[in-house]
Amino acid sequence: MKAFYSDHFVLPLPQGHRFPMQKYRLVRETLPLVADSIEVHEAPHTTDGVLALAHHPDYIRKVSEGRLSAEEQKAIGFPWSPEMVERSRRSAGATIAACRAALADGTAVNLAGGTHHSYADHGEGFCVFNDAAIASRLMQAERRVKRVAIVDLDVHQGNGTASILADDDSVFTLSLHGERNYPFRKEASDLDVALPDGTGDDLYLDALEGALAELFRRFSPQLIIYLAGADPHEGDRLGRLKLTKDGLAARDRMVLDAARARTIPVAIAMAGGYGKNIQDTVDVHVQTIALASQYAGGASTMK
Repeated sequence: MKAFYSDHFVLPLPQGHRFPMQKYRLVRETLPLVADSIEVHEAPHTTDGVLALAHHPDYIRKVSEGRLSAEEQKAIGFPWSPEMVERSRRSAGATIAACRAALADGTAVNLAGGTHHSYADHGEGFCVFNDAAIASRLMQAERRVKRVAIVDLDVHQGNGTASILADDDSVFTLSLHGERNYPFRKEASDLDVALPDGTGDDLYLDALEGALAELFRRFSPQLIIYLAGADPHEGDRLGRLKLTKDGLAARDRMVLDAARARTIPVAIAMAGGYGKNIQDTVDVHVQTIALASQYAGGASTMK
């Protein structure tokens, strides 16, 4: 299975910044210890033209040229830097590369990504460019697939993704998230499942089973982009849910099994994870990747 990384583009964040930048490097460095079948590749750069499949050209220029206002940088949560721009382009490129690889191999992974709070014309919540929306549109533009489903299991609703794809019947957006968590003004996905604070394994998995059944009842995707957030974990600082690591493994298997049963390739992005103990976040992400590697192969049936 192929995995794509961009962690060597490190944002120069202020001391004490709450974004766990180091988790991406730690995940990549841990992979050889848990799975020897994963090929790790540098994420490609994404051009302005590809970004424009989901973003307004004026916004792309403002990001690229360092013309974001103080308010716009505050909404994103990162101070502008050349590293921020390149990392954001590479993170989108990694999801694009993972989609292409998944269509060939069954599954593939972006070792970052899941930047689902980014809108067409602005960024929010540590998200600059919306990798899932960009990759969906590019796979269609390249005539690889006609229909894509984005299964967003980050604990926060994918508001930017829902907004960008609101009028696009060829991409189905599913978000399973904390009802009272960020963003506090939600957008309308094709299917939203809002969960109360403190939701544990059993209730979450029941909700996910029902949501996946509804997705496949209403839509027939040829590709799934799966945002496998670590932030529903019980030890997450921002999550407010109570899933165990075993529960999160069951979540991943449920998505991957549903896709395999229908011979649908899956490209995975890591999305959020803000553990009180960063090793918990790393463990959840690595667990997802190791499980996904078991589903790779059989490319000729993955159409």
